Amino acid sequence: RTYERDCELLREIGCDIVFAPEASAMYFADSTTTVVETELSALLCGASRPGHFSGVCTVVSKLFHIVQPSIAVFGQKDYQQFLILQRMVRDLNFSVQVISEPTVREPDGLALSSRNAYLTPAERAQAPVIHQTLLQTEKLIRTHQIGFGEIENWMASNISSAKLSKVDYVAAVDPGTLESKKSLPLLLACAVYFGSTRLIDNRLIT
Repeated sequence: RTYERDCELLREIGCDIVFAPEASAMYFADSTTTVVETELSALLCGASRPGHFSGVCTVVSKLFHIVQPSIAVFGQKDYQQFLILQRMVRDLNFSVQVISEPTVREPDGLALSSRNAYLTPAERAQAPVIHQTLLQTEKLIRTHQIGFGEIENWMASNISSAKLSKVDYVAAVDPGTLESKKSLPLLLACAVYFGSTRLIDNRLIT
């Protein structure tokens, strides 16, 4: 919600146009049409937040129709969102290429997010445990120090060692279907609460 700051940052990198409509211009009071993806959105964050991805698909489809972009870029931090939007574009024949870019991180590894501003100093100090756990899990997998059936329990336990954390979910899943998997390639994904702030992160192991 930092419109002025966003515009300043965009200006610095040579952006020419910002599309920032009011909510009233995007949503009619009596609107009855939504876009729903039924498979990928039922898992991970979708299981924790029913209806969330329907809102995402609806507003992004509206943006695609209005703006008519050639390329849409999404960060890998929201890997599930990227996968769902890729599926939506394929299924509904949108003429836009959906691509992902690596997650941008703070020096201590915490994924950049507007939600980070809501963390207390103590919560912010402990939040990097998420990324650290993902890195440590990958190392254990690659050095054969952990079985595929143990991954989720180990991740949950390691994250929970940060006393202010509350694990929403941890998952080791197929990168294409988001269903549980016990072989590579593998997506390690998690959502963790620090107070009322919900942080997500993931790591793709190929």
